Amino acid sequence: MKAQPPHRSSSVPAHGSQPPAAPSPVERFRRTEDPEWHWLEDRDDLQVSAFLEAANAEFKHWMAPLESLTERLYHSHLARRELAVKGLPTALDHFTYWSETAAHADYPIWWRHRNGENTQVTPFLDLQARAGEEHYLEMGDMALSPDENWLAWTEDTSGDERFSLYLKALPDGEPHLLLEEIGPELTWAEDNITLLFTRYDATQRPDSIWRLPLSQGKAGEAALVLREDDPEFWLGLGKTRSRQWLVLESASKDTSECYLLPALAPEQAPRCFRPREKGVEYGLEHRPGHFYVLHNRNAAHFRLDRVNEDDLESPWQPLIGHREDTTLEDVEAFAWGLAISERDHHEAQVRVRIVELDDDHAIPRDERLPLPESPCSLMLGDMPHFDSRQLRLREESFVMPVRWLAHDLDSGERQVLKSQPIHGSLQPEDLYCERIWARAHDGERIPVSVVMRADLVGRPLPTLLYGYGAYGEVLDPWFSVARLELLERGIAFAVAHVRGGGDRGEPWYLAGKLEHKENSFRDFLAARNALVEKGLSDGERIAAYGASAGGLLVGASLNLAPEAFCAAVLDVPFVDVLRTMENPDLPLTTAEYTEWGNPDEADARKRIRAYSPLDNLSPQPYPTLFLQGSWHDSRVPYWEPAKLYARLTEMGTARGPVLLRTDMAAGHGGASGRFKAWHDNARQDAFILWALGRIEREA
Repeated sequence: MKAQPPHRSSSVPAHGSQPPAAPSPVERFRRTEDPEWHWLEDRDDLQVSAFLEAANAEFKHWMAPLESLTERLYHSHLARRELAVKGLPTALDHFTYWSETAAHADYPIWWRHRNGENTQVTPFLDLQARAGEEHYLEMGDMALSPDENWLAWTEDTSGDERFSLYLKALPDGEPHLLLEEIGPELTWAEDNITLLFTRYDATQRPDSIWRLPLSQGKAGEAALVLREDDPEFWLGLGKTRSRQWLVLESASKDTSECYLLPALAPEQAPRCFRPREKGVEYGLEHRPGHFYVLHNRNAAHFRLDRVNEDDLESPWQPLIGHREDTTLEDVEAFAWGLAISERDHHEAQVRVRIVELDDDHAIPRDERLPLPESPCSLMLGDMPHFDSRQLRLREESFVMPVRWLAHDLDSGERQVLKSQPIHGSLQPEDLYCERIWARAHDGERIPVSVVMRADLVGRPLPTLLYGYGAYGEVLDPWFSVARLELLERGIAFAVAHVRGGGDRGEPWYLAGKLEHKENSFRDFLAARNALVEKGLSDGERIAAYGASAGGLLVGASLNLAPEAFCAAVLDVPFVDVLRTMENPDLPLTTAEYTEWGNPDEADARKRIRAYSPLDNLSPQPYPTLFLQGSWHDSRVPYWEPAKLYARLTEMGTARGPVLLRTDMAAGHGGASGRFKAWHDNARQDAFILWALGRIEREA
């Protein structure tokens, strides 16, 4: 997160005369025959990595005066948090499992003990040891066999999201590499010898599900279970909490189709639950005797029906109908009934609803669990047991650190199982959070959340404004230890809950995609203006932050109103939208036609061309920019921020520096080790504090 002042001429030396500047990477590597810098897309061209390294050197040189601040922020961040972390134990049938991360470690060790025996504690997977000297390690999935004698997991050691599959006998067997270049997901059948996994096609789309037979730690020949030929669909897999069914899902951005396999007979051919219908999404849950179908057929905000397990062709029976003011987001089935997550459209708040069912599907109990505060984030935690009457909940807000609770359905009692401790001078009770409502260009009300130090309420503050606004993703409130560094130094942090996200339910998402995409950008600017109008933010000191599709949001907003912000940070930003969507060979492109549009269609091409940030650059007074990319990023390739950096630098109209940093050893999510990730965050915060005028930078 980061930022900078509007008319600050930060690129001019502060003291004395300076020697002539060395040629910038853009000057050194410019190719006059390619003014749009498309040559950067060829990662095999040695000049590409040379250009990125030169830009990194330029960035490091520019940041040198802020290095001591970066280190102070980093060590202050470490001092605020509990570095030795023990995860919340989860009991399965035979053993209880948890993770522990040592104070000095980047990665956790996983442990277990036999249920009822708290003395014989055994480590069974040491990720810190597996990481070794590797620059990158990311776990894809971890799957225990039903008898808990075998552990399978997938890991990625480069950041390109291509995973390797390992298997070991528990607790102390040697890991065996079984497969490479597969997807992350794993699911065991209930026979203890069959493992299901996904494979990619040439565009890194999970297009097939395979069955791998295992015997004494040795793998047999993998057999194809299901293949998806439509390039707009991808496959996923899972198992019902009842442990009776494996569910294989094929889904696009707006359509889904599920297949069923008996969990005890995974060698059977998968059975289609209900054939796909264009624009209809559905998901399945199971209780013996019935499947529960969460779907949007003739119900834009989703409804819940049930169908007899033994007669899938029978009509669906309604259970919870469609409502205009509420979106049903998720359903989890238990022996006693259902736990339902639903979102109120007016207040942009999620609730958890408990619906108990008797044998006749009557509803003797229907209640919503209490909220600790509003707005807040509330979700169900890990509960593997089908008959459990104790729910595990996770709560947090912008001013409340994460805490996990046990909620007893019979007594109503709630017990805090674990809460995130915060050390240091700035405590949660010293913070103030407010939700305001901005008025968009078309009159719509846009929720905007803002958090600051309580003692600074009433004065306009330098502000970091964050947004995302795509795929229906929800920005429910979240607590951040790293954010405390900015808040303590007098920065306000705000979130624009723009259309295209799911913050006000399904209609909010639909109103910010495809032909409505411009609403997202206008909403972001409306949020910025509302913060100023209500006296919360200093209009001369507002910085924007967007990552991935949020980088598109910020990039397009800067093209519309470059003087609205004094600085912006675009992290792995999706800014070359038209060119990316024109290339079906790139990962994610075909799967995202229903999000952005297919440029083979004239209307869609025109729309995308009208907002794609790289296609709409012009000689405007852009703010200071900090752009970040990752060499191994398969979602937003490194060349998107690199091209934006090159073209803005050539244009030369920005009000401050345009900086590019490319992590040559990471993927879309950045550094995998927590200490490096925290240090990267401290570097961003140092830039933000300078950009928002909180500190000086000596040239």
